[in-house]
Amino acid sequence: MPDRPALQLESVGLQIGGARILHDVSFEVATGEMVGVIGPNGAGKTTLFNTISGVMIPTSGRVLLAGDDVTTRKVHQRARVGLGRTFQTSSVFPGLTSAENVRMAAQSKLGGATSPWRFPRRDDGASGVADRCLAEVELGHHAGTEAGVLSHGDKRKLEIAMLIATEPEVVLLDEPMAGVGSGDVAGLVEVIRRLHGSGRTVLMVEHHMEVLLGLVDRVAVMHHGELLAIDTPKAVMADPDVQRAYLGETV
Repeated sequence: MPDRPALQLESVGLQIGGARILHDVSFEVATGEMVGVIGPNGAGKTTLFNTISGVMIPTSGRVLLAGDDVTTRKVHQRARVGLGRTFQTSSVFPGLTSAENVRMAAQSKLGGATSPWRFPRRDDGASGVADRCLAEVELGHHAGTEAGVLSHGDKRKLEIAMLIATEPEVVLLDEPMAGVGSGDVAGLVEVIRRLHGSGRTVLMVEHHMEVLLGLVDRVAVMHHGELLAIDTPKAVMADPDVQRAYLGETV
């Protein structure tokens, strides 16, 4: 039997106060695939991520992870079965070092105490995970640096290191390039490429089209809360409906 998709959306819809936010969104993401999500402002991209991650519960349809129906599960319950997410705004603890930030994330996965003030033992498993994750995102040299003084691009890398520490199988990246200076873009792109190359399934919302199109296997286009198209980057960019949806916007 073929492997189940890492992520499935089946006719997902969301209504709030009578307003239709998402309508009949259906697609699958294969294990190890990287899919970009694009669309004009207000198209429903972040709302889609919220329904996948458990921040919001869809009012219709289903969300499945590796065939497991997680539609009504909370954020932490989805995290336990392999879903991880970053957000548009930075979510690091600025007063803690990079290593302490990642160690707390690792401790939450390992089930140990999550206090950053507990002195780490030499054989502390979470400390080892933190070292490995920081190295993976090329932040090992900033292990002892307070997160608050890192560049915005390095904070994004740190968020990905924290995410890796929880061992997700499906990763949602919500505008990872937002606010990142031009000098940090190439390094962050390489980190995302490495994240995907490690075998993880990645779904990414990104407004920097040249970045997204150079990374993903397929592109899903949202428009007015509906899935307008999903195909290879070349096919999607040539789609007349997609071009009309982006009329007046940069594609």
